[in-house]
Parts: sequence; structure tokens; C-alpha cells
Amino acid sequence: MKIFCIGRNYADHAAEMGSKVPEQPMVFMKPPTALLINNKPFYYPDFSNEIHYEVEIVLRICKNGKHVKPEYANTYYDAIGLGIDFTARDLQRKCKEKGHPWEIAKGFDNSAPVSKFFALDEFDDLSSIAFSLEKNADVVQAGNTADLIFSFSDLICHISKFFKIQHGDLIFTGTPVGVGPVVKGDKLVGRLIGQEVLSCEIR
Repeated sequence: MKIFCIGRNYADHAAEMGSKVPEQPMVFMKPPTALLINNKPFYYPDFSNEIHYEVEIVLRICKNGKHVKPEYANTYYDAIGLGIDFTARDLQRKCKEKGHPWEIAKGFDNSAPVSKFFALDEFDDLSSIAFSLEKNADVVQAGNTADLIFSFSDLICHISKFFKIQHGDLIFTGTPVGVGPVVKGDKLVGRLIGQEVLSCEIR
């Protein structure tokens, strides 16, 4: 199982990070050990002092494919969930300054909390899915897939040029504006189409 992640897929988030809107999807990966399921708590790692949350819509791949064509891309996922891309922003900053890869800032253990998944027919419009994240009961991020720079199909086609996508793979599709830090004692709650689907305590 592979976890694909997409950077800067909302223009407002690219702006808040001081970055240009990408011309093609920015792909990075997390290992399976990054998964955090069943609303388990996230334990703050000792190698970072600046862990940030990034809430994202997550696609679940349902069949194998390579060089997927646009007209078939929507048949390669069968469910949608909500996830958090935890990022060690201080490590990421140092890696970028040195021109080094920054997997250690994104792919560390338990850095990818994921909700349960929902069948596609539970959504009225896959191109306009509302989602949000609360920190200590305050909304800190609110997004809608209508604002994606690269659509679900775009992402599947692009990723499958380079990697064989396989049943059970996950795609984190990008985060909207509003990313920020967490500290021990915080509680994050993710909502998808108005329902609470994800909860994560920071310990």
C-alpha cells in the first residue's frame, strides 16, 4: 500500500506558503507506517518543535492501473475519506534551505491520520465536496474540492505515469488555506459534508 500526497493543490494555500501555483501536480509519498487510524491520538515527536496540521480529502484506489487515461480515471477510486498531513515544518524548512529531500518532515510515523471511508454514492457532487478542520472547537481550515487546481482525475492520470497505482493505495489530494501548529493538549476534529468523521488528540 502506498500513500501519495499532493502539495499546493489549492491556490490559497500556495499563497499562504509564499509559493507559486504549480504547473503540474507536486507528488510526494508517505510510507504505510505514517497511517494513524481509528481516531487514535497523535504523540508529538521529540525531533520537532513545529508540527503543523493540513486537512485533506483522501481517495481510496480500488484497482491497479498504469498510464490511466482521463476518460477512465474516475473508475480507479471507490471511496473518499478525510485525512491530516502532519508536517514537521521546522525540519521541512531546514531541508529546503539545504536543497535536501524532506521526507523526514512529511513521512514520519503516524503523520497521516485518516478517517473511515465513504462510498461515492454518499456524495451529491464529487466535484464539490465541503470539508473542514477544527482545533479546540474553532474552525481553522475550510475547503471545497471545487477549488482544486488539479482534479481527482488529473491526479490519478499524473501519478500513474510514474507509479503503478494499486488497490488500497491512498491519495491525499491537497490542503486549503489555514494550516498551522499544534501543541500537546490540542484536539483536532475533521468534518466531511457536515459530519464529524475524524478526531485526533495531540499528546
